[in-house]
Amino acid sequence: MTVSKKPSGACGSKPQEIPARQGFSISYMGKTLLSRIDPVNQADRIAAEVPMEEGTLYLCPSSLYGYGLSVLLEKLKPNSAILCIESDDNLYDISKKSLESLTREHGGKLALLRASKPEEACSFVRKTWGSRIFRRLVNVRLGGGWQLFPEQYEKIETALRREIAVAWSNAMTLIRLGRLYSRNLIRNLALLGQSKNISALNFSSAPVLALGAGPSLDSILDELSNMFGGTIPEKRPFRIVCADTCLSALTERGIKSDLVVILESQHWNLKDFTGHKNRNINAAIDLSALPASARVLGGERYFFATPWTELRLFKRLADSGLLPEILPPLGSVGLNCVALALRLGSGPVLIGGIDFSYTDDAFHARSTPGHNRVLLNNNRFKSLINADDTFRQGSFPIISKTGTQVRSDPALRNYRDLFEQEFGNNPRLLDITGSGLNLGVKAITAAEAFTILNSTSDDTNGDIIYDNTGDISDITVSEFARREIDTLEKLMQILSGTSTGEASELEELLLELLEKADYLWAHFPESAGVGGRPLKDLSFLKRARVEIEPFLKLWQMLEES
Repeated sequence: MTVSKKPSGACGSKPQEIPARQGFSISYMGKTLLSRIDPVNQADRIAAEVPMEEGTLYLCPSSLYGYGLSVLLEKLKPNSAILCIESDDNLYDISKKSLESLTREHGGKLALLRASKPEEACSFVRKTWGSRIFRRLVNVRLGGGWQLFPEQYEKIETALRREIAVAWSNAMTLIRLGRLYSRNLIRNLALLGQSKNISALNFSSAPVLALGAGPSLDSILDELSNMFGGTIPEKRPFRIVCADTCLSALTERGIKSDLVVILESQHWNLKDFTGHKNRNINAAIDLSALPASARVLGGERYFFATPWTELRLFKRLADSGLLPEILPPLGSVGLNCVALALRLGSGPVLIGGIDFSYTDDAFHARSTPGHNRVLLNNNRFKSLINADDTFRQGSFPIISKTGTQVRSDPALRNYRDLFEQEFGNNPRLLDITGSGLNLGVKAITAAEAFTILNSTSDDTNGDIIYDNTGDISDITVSEFARREIDTLEKLMQILSGTSTGEASELEELLLELLEKADYLWAHFPESAGVGGRPLKDLSFLKRARVEIEPFLKLWQMLEES
């Protein structure tokens, strides 16, 4: 278990045990944490009234002596568990001693954690129970210990709810797009021989400007245009890494990006490259991105990988030297811009246009495809303020980091929270003040930002360093495709009933081949996002059989390319 820093105020006096009619109460830090009369029956009554549902994580902040937990454990439904959390070292010692026998007896259903930070709780739940086990979270307060650190427990509860929601949202995305991700990956393998691994690129200690396409980008680009419009990247003392969505906004102002990040797997992403075909612009491309997007720009291609689920295919690619550097699957091109900017150098990273919010008349910066579409649709019947989108269900007002009111929605807010979870308090990150949401990193004014970007001190090396070692040959890719073809052909023969051999041996080989070719079925609803194993039921096998031929053709095309 992770042991973190003591919350402020936790040191000093020790908890005082007070005998009650049944059990004990505790006095600590000026508060009585359990009933002085009958804490046992009181906790049992609370536990008895908790509605029980399948797939539920019951969060018990500061369970202390564990009164009421036995009642909850007797009522637990399948795929449910109880997580007891203590944010204080002294109270944790009491809980650990009191719950030792219960946690040993109900190993997979009850756990105790010492934590004061949300990320500690989320990490513990993932490691202990895995993903997509719980559908909901219920907070059960069996005593008063939570009142000592209510804000910490509230943040932990909020983070766990978000973690559960995101896990299921990711599963829905995988069900809908998992097949496409795998197909794009195979197509993009054909480009590896003419591309580089993102690890070959190094911005050294130069400052990096990481740009998204939010409305606050406009003021930043206007100033950049005045100072560096028409300047080739090599002449700037800083580097620019931008999301593909804002590429046209930079081009419109005469600014060339050092690196454009391409993440999207679907065809509508091509609108971001209108007017940029064969332009000498370098791109960082996710291995699962739309292959047509990877072929548009004429600069260097640098591949990276964001594994969208657990696949044995990734391990085989890594063993063959075909898997580029891995980045965490953050789901947002803006977040990946920041992750790449941090990884490509050691200098400060300044963030602009990554807003996770919008205004009544602007969802994106000027000259981006989304903004151009609004202008094209504008007429006497269609206002620039699209009320249907701006005030759609789920949209809500929120205060930006400058104190002005903007709008956001649950998806954008989840990405903002994920940003803070991944990058919060990173000393290298500086957020340029604008209309976006607070990102949990230090915010600076535009004037301060341009002072840093124009820095040319002796410690700043603006040169881009390329490492050409480890280039991939087309022969290696072709050999890998041949091995995958052999696997699928054997699998198709067994599922088609044309293989010969003992039934038991064929069944064993079938499961072995299905596990190896897990990209065929990883997007099935019963498997998505949980690292599942192949099933033997007829429905599963029929669906897996249907997936084989399209993938077989892709591997054959890759072998011949």
